[in-house]
Amino acid sequence: MTTNVTRLREIVGEDWVITRREQMESYLVDETALAVRPEPAKNVVLVKPASAAEIAGILKLANGEQTPVFIRGGGTGICGGAVPTADGILLSTERLDKIEEVDRDNLMVVVESGVPFGAMLKAVEDAGLFFPPHPGAENAHVGGLVALNAGGVRAIKYGVIRNFVKGLEVVVPTGEILTLGGKLLKNNQGLDLLHLMINSGGILGVITKVIFRLCPRFSHSGTLIVSYDNRHDAIDSVPKILQSGVIPLAIEFIERDVVEMSATHLGMKWPATKGQAYLLVILTGDSEDEVYAQGEKVSGICEQNGCTDILIAERREEQAAILKIRSEVYPSLKKNVADVLDITVPPASIGIMMDRVDEIARRYDTTIPTYGHAGDGNLHPHVMNDLAERGLLREVKREIYQEAIRLGGVITGEHGLGTVRLPDLDLYPDGKTWELMRGIKNVFDPNHILNPGIGLY
Repeated sequence: MTTNVTRLREIVGEDWVITRREQMESYLVDETALAVRPEPAKNVVLVKPASAAEIAGILKLANGEQTPVFIRGGGTGICGGAVPTADGILLSTERLDKIEEVDRDNLMVVVESGVPFGAMLKAVEDAGLFFPPHPGAENAHVGGLVALNAGGVRAIKYGVIRNFVKGLEVVVPTGEILTLGGKLLKNNQGLDLLHLMINSGGILGVITKVIFRLCPRFSHSGTLIVSYDNRHDAIDSVPKILQSGVIPLAIEFIERDVVEMSATHLGMKWPATKGQAYLLVILTGDSEDEVYAQGEKVSGICEQNGCTDILIAERREEQAAILKIRSEVYPSLKKNVADVLDITVPPASIGIMMDRVDEIARRYDTTIPTYGHAGDGNLHPHVMNDLAERGLLREVKREIYQEAIRLGGVITGEHGLGTVRLPDLDLYPDGKTWELMRGIKNVFDPNHILNPGIGLY
C-alpha cells in the first residue's frame, strides 16, 4: 500500500505532512506499559490537519484508496488505542486547539477536540464555572476523553464524561461532517447518534468539536484521609457513607504500600501515619458550614466502622497535594508494571474482588498492587513485569477478568478496549452483541479504514 503523500500535502499544507520516521517517533507510542504495547507499523505518514474540512478531505482520500487511518490525541491512553498498527495515515488532532466559547448564560463550553483537558479546565474556571469530571491526565485531548468516555475520581457524584457531552462535530470515515446535538438539554429528534459516538474509541468517526455542559462552581471543599488497619472496614464504610445522604465529590481507596511509593516518587510526604488502608473522601459545598457538616457525618460513619484516624485537609494546597499523590500512582510504579487493568464490579463487591486479586497473586508468587474508585466499583490492579518475564501475564490477567465477570463486572470501566483488551473479549461469549456492534461499524465505515484493529476488531 502506498499513501498518497502529494494529495495529503495539498489538503493540509506542506508543513503538516511528516514522512521521516525520526520526526514522528513520539507519535508512534502512548502510555501503554511496554510489555503489552503494540508495535507501530513501519510505513506511516503523520498528518496534522487544522479543521474538520481538512479531516474530511483526508478521510475521503483514504476511503477511496482504502488506506488505514489512525487517530491520535494527547497519547495518554494505556490500552494501545493510539498506536498505528498498520501502514497508513496517523492523524493528529493537535492543531484543533481552539476554545471557541465559554457560554455562561447556557452553562456550556465549546472546544475543538485537540484542546488539552487542562487548558479547557482553566478557561472554565477563569469564567467562574466548573466542569465536574476529572479523568486524570490534564494533557489528554478533550476529543479523546469523549471517544473513550473517560471516568476518573469525580464519577461518583457527577458521572462520567458521557453525562456532560451535549454536542459533537464528527467527520465520518466516508468524509461527511456531522453536527450532533448542541446547546440543548432536551433532544428526542431521532436515534441518539451523539451518544453512539461517545465511547466509540475512534472507530466510527473523528471527533472535531465538543460542547460540554458546565455547572456553577462550589465555593468550599475539604478532603478527608480516613485510616484503617483493615481493608474490609474501609471498603464497607463506602455504602454506609452513600446511604447517609452525603454524596462526596470522590471516594478513593488506596493502601499504604502503594501510596507511599507514589509519595516517594514525587518527593512528597503522605500525611497519614496510621493505618494500612485509606479512604480519600472529597467533600464540596456552598459554605464552610455545609462542608463541615458533611465531614462530621462521614467521620461518624467511619469511626463506627473501625477507622483508626481521620485527617482533614481544608487548604487548597493541602488538598491538591493529597490528590496528586493519589493520581501519580501509575507513574511511580510504571517501570515495574506489565499492564494496568481496569476492571469494574458492583461497588459493594470491591472488597471481595480485591481479596480474589490477592489470592491470585499468592498462587502465582507475585504482588498485584490494586487501588481504585471505591464509590463506583472501578479497580486498577497493576500486573507486574515478573509475570511477563515468566510467561504468565496473559494467564493471570484472564483469571482476574474471570473473577470480575463472576461478580457481575466487566474488563474495562474507563480505559476502553484499545488493542490490549481485545484478546480477552472471548470471555464475553454473547455473539449477537458483538455482531450488532460490528454491524454499526460497517454502516459508518464500510471499507474499515478508521482505527483498524482497535476497539472491536
